[in-house]
Amino acid sequence: MDFNLVFGLGLGVAAICASLGGLFLLAALQGTAFRPNSSIFQERHNGAMFIFDADVLIDCTPSARAVLAASPAQGAPFEKLIAHLSPLFPDIEQHLANLSQSGTVSLAAEDRDDQPILLVAELRGGLTRISLIDSENSSKMPGLDPLVHRAMTDELTFLRSMLAQAPLLAWREREDGEVVWANSAYLMKAADLLPSGQDLTWPLPRLFDRTASNQGAVGQRQKLRFADDLVSWFDLVSVPDGAGRRVYAIPADTAVQAETTLRDFMQTLTKTFAHLPIGLAIFDSQRQLQLFNPALLDLTGLPPDFLSLRPSLLSVLDALRDRKMVPEPKDYHGWRRQITDLERAASSGVYEETWNLPGGQTYRVIGRPHPNGALALMIEDISGEITRTRRYRADLELGQSVIDSMDEAVAVFSETGALVMTNIAYSKLWLHDPSINLSGDGIKSLANYWRTVAAPNPIWAEAEEFVCTIGDRETWAGEARLLDGRLINCRFLPLAGGATLVGFRIDTAKEGATPRVQGSQRRRA
Repeated sequence: MDFNLVFGLGLGVAAICASLGGLFLLAALQGTAFRPNSSIFQERHNGAMFIFDADVLIDCTPSARAVLAASPAQGAPFEKLIAHLSPLFPDIEQHLANLSQSGTVSLAAEDRDDQPILLVAELRGGLTRISLIDSENSSKMPGLDPLVHRAMTDELTFLRSMLAQAPLLAWREREDGEVVWANSAYLMKAADLLPSGQDLTWPLPRLFDRTASNQGAVGQRQKLRFADDLVSWFDLVSVPDGAGRRVYAIPADTAVQAETTLRDFMQTLTKTFAHLPIGLAIFDSQRQLQLFNPALLDLTGLPPDFLSLRPSLLSVLDALRDRKMVPEPKDYHGWRRQITDLERAASSGVYEETWNLPGGQTYRVIGRPHPNGALALMIEDISGEITRTRRYRADLELGQSVIDSMDEAVAVFSETGALVMTNIAYSKLWLHDPSINLSGDGIKSLANYWRTVAAPNPIWAEAEEFVCTIGDRETWAGEARLLDGRLINCRFLPLAGGATLVGFRIDTAKEGATPRVQGSQRRRA
């Protein structure tokens, strides 16, 4: 092999290796020099600095992020920063708004600990740079940003003040029940329960039974009794806290008083319902029976153990149907449809029906809606009332049939002069039937009608006066002549209760006599 050829190949390989090594070195140097950072600020920058484009946050330091996290406001970062700085710099928002004119703003403030804080805001290239400087405390707390520490201190002070002034009792206890911390409300209650002349000592006394606070359930109710026999009620809430627990005692005097008042009111209602002759059943929004009175048992015959199980409305109505205590429908599907209509009508407050039972009883059933979707069903036995009404109607029909059998035309007026009844002879004589609308006719309207169909006669005015007279009266009589020439004898008879009977009879024996009023036959008290 030629020596020159070998030497040339060696030089070529060496050149290629050198070139590749240079490329790798250059790439490594470029990767180190241009490694991207998560922030435009260097890691050594520990101050609180913000960069905004208008009100949009571009970047900030880790300390600045902690300041934003400690802000009590909600919303965009710019709003949270303004809310955090406003107590120290009241005009900060106005100064930042004028930054486009001034270019830079420097503000100094002192917090409650007389520690100076400097705010520097400047406008560069259209971006707003805001820096917070607390140089005095930077040397005192190395490794901890002073602004973050200040925000944490403010929050801690606020939480301590809020818990100390809370109107509820709060304390922390160990697993063995020893109270190791308590707020001001707890200490004040403990001091009130101490004997006269004795002060609080460590460990703090327990105010409530450990059994209650140890259960950890919500809604436990305990009471404290003071020396003047006053009682305060509290609802205890226990939360696990490591080896111990945190317990909160919420005042419940108002709730206890309301529950006591409600219980007394319910007892009063129960006693009142127990003496009602009307059967009462109250169903809740789910149509489950919640309350009933003894009258319901007497009227329906339902067993008490069945009603004590709080059955549904459909179950109660089905039980009534089995005992034939409801009107029997033609078919079961119609019965179910009737129950649905009953519930819908009762919910709107328009259900009221009369049940004629197979056993002869008559019940009035009323459904009324109650608050929160409840439903009240009332059942009343009106059999006696129906019997009396039917008897009264029978008596009226009997009396009407009696006067209809009379030949004399009769009209009966009440004490107030209203027409009560007439007979068939009256309608034939006067050619009209006022009994069709008794509510619209009285002695005055009928006397005016009599004047139109009879010759002029003062008897009609005296008839009006006699019917409307209150007190003792005597029977009297008179005569009148109709326009067709017939002469009628009129008599006016007082009845019981101030009522008056007026009778008319055609006098055939005196057809040619001159009409006159027989005053000699009229007698009055």
